[in-house]
Amino acid sequence: MSKFPLLVFAASLAAFTTTGGYAIAPREWYDPACNIKGNVSISSRERIFHVLGQLDYNATIISRQYGERWFCSEDEAQSAGWRKATR
Repeated sequence: MSKFPLLVFAASLAAFTTTGGYAIAPREWYDPACNIKGNVSISSRERIFHVLGQLDYNATIISRQYGERWFCSEDEAQSAGWRKATR
């Protein structure tokens, strides 16, 4: 029996752990702390982020096909060029 599948798994696991998971999947896919919603305005195309507790947070749905995404911190969102929602 070949040990190749085991070697692939071990290499993948090593890459996953040494890069914090970014090599296999974006952090926001597996880290519950990444709960900041990056939304793109339909009318202005402005990039706005919503944090838990803001008025429109629960109504905001992330649609990756429009460039929307999750962030793990407000600093990360601002560094990526998004602004915080005002309400």
